[in-house]
Amino acid sequence: MKRALIVLLAGMAGTVMAAPVEIRVWRHDTGDLEMAAGRAAVERFNGSQSRWKVVVEAIPQGSYTESITAASMVGQLPCVIALDQPTVPNFAWAGHIRSLDTLLPADALARLLEGGRGTYKGKVYSVGQLDVVLALFARRSQLASLGVREATMEKPYTAVEFHDILATAKRSGHYRFPLDLNGRFKGEWYSYAFSPWLQSAGTDLIDRTTYLHVDGVLNNDTAVGVGRYYGRLFKEKLVERHPADDRAFEQGRSLFHYTGSWKAREYSERFGGDLVVMPPPDFGRGPKIGAASWQWGITQSCRNPDGAAAFLTHLISSPEIAAASRMTGLVPVTAEGAMLTEHYRPDGDWRAYFEFARRYAVARPATPAYPALSSTFEKAMADIRSGKDAAEALDEAVEAMEHNIARNNGYGFGAPKGRGAL
Repeated sequence: MKRALIVLLAGMAGTVMAAPVEIRVWRHDTGDLEMAAGRAAVERFNGSQSRWKVVVEAIPQGSYTESITAASMVGQLPCVIALDQPTVPNFAWAGHIRSLDTLLPADALARLLEGGRGTYKGKVYSVGQLDVVLALFARRSQLASLGVREATMEKPYTAVEFHDILATAKRSGHYRFPLDLNGRFKGEWYSYAFSPWLQSAGTDLIDRTTYLHVDGVLNNDTAVGVGRYYGRLFKEKLVERHPADDRAFEQGRSLFHYTGSWKAREYSERFGGDLVVMPPPDFGRGPKIGAASWQWGITQSCRNPDGAAAFLTHLISSPEIAAASRMTGLVPVTAEGAMLTEHYRPDGDWRAYFEFARRYAVARPATPAYPALSSTFEKAMADIRSGKDAAEALDEAVEAMEHNIARNNGYGFGAPKGRGAL
């Protein structure tokens, strides 16, 4: 009897020990398709092994950043958190998330496109499955009626050529404002959409060799030239300053729509074979686009980083990336994942978006200064849109950012010297 009881208790202990360890995950509440794709990925991971059990809590998007920031201050973060990629350096600098370089397989990290990872000081701190890309949308029939060629990856529009096309379209009398630049958008759109114009011209938002200075970068002659180009679009009424709606392109009121691939499905269904997807204009160094969206990071407070790493390794596997892309329609961030999808494989109807991501993507500056830099650039571009000269607007942005970086002791990159230094 005593022996039987010992055997029974040992068996019960074995059962308890075999229970999977919970890995808590926080994510923002987003669209139905993305949420469904996320749930399916978790179910597949939990069903594929018995050591770990991922448990996800969705937090309303409007309060998500505030929630994770507050939790980080009191050490209450879960093991895995979703992060908007431009904010990753902030969390890394503050010590809230850990480097993934030694936790995830090197070959898995190497397969990720620019939009599939977030970095700080040369280390990877976040990974993602999907991205969106910027594109120039037009209708083949409308271009043909004006005698305008279709831009290609081999021969994109130059900035001068694009301006001339817009002027031609306006003179035709068919388009009051030939280009839609998402004028009703605010916030991150400005940096996401228009800092690639700077990069295409050969300059940037900040000096990426040190991340300590914007003076001489954001306000040099090249940057001012891009800013004045942008301002001319409004001055010459090629773009509407304050559009009443977001439907100019779909209603035929604009010839071009410069926007993201989140419009791919809608425009493909509406225009079919008449839709032309083209790269953004080339300002001299080839077209450029912003990279990266929401990604996943592992917190410093996570007690089971190996379990969290197993989950992230699962997410960035090619089959999982492909599954997420099929459900959401978003761009996969590995070539292997793209091969497993109908739309993004080499002969797929949306392959151009993947090629844009592979050829043109530039990550937003990997510095904790980025949120301040983005909002400062937004103000400068809004001022230029309203008529302020680009040189003045960009000088003001530089002044603000130089002082911001100095006040924050270089955001972990060392003490800045020269203009703005305290």
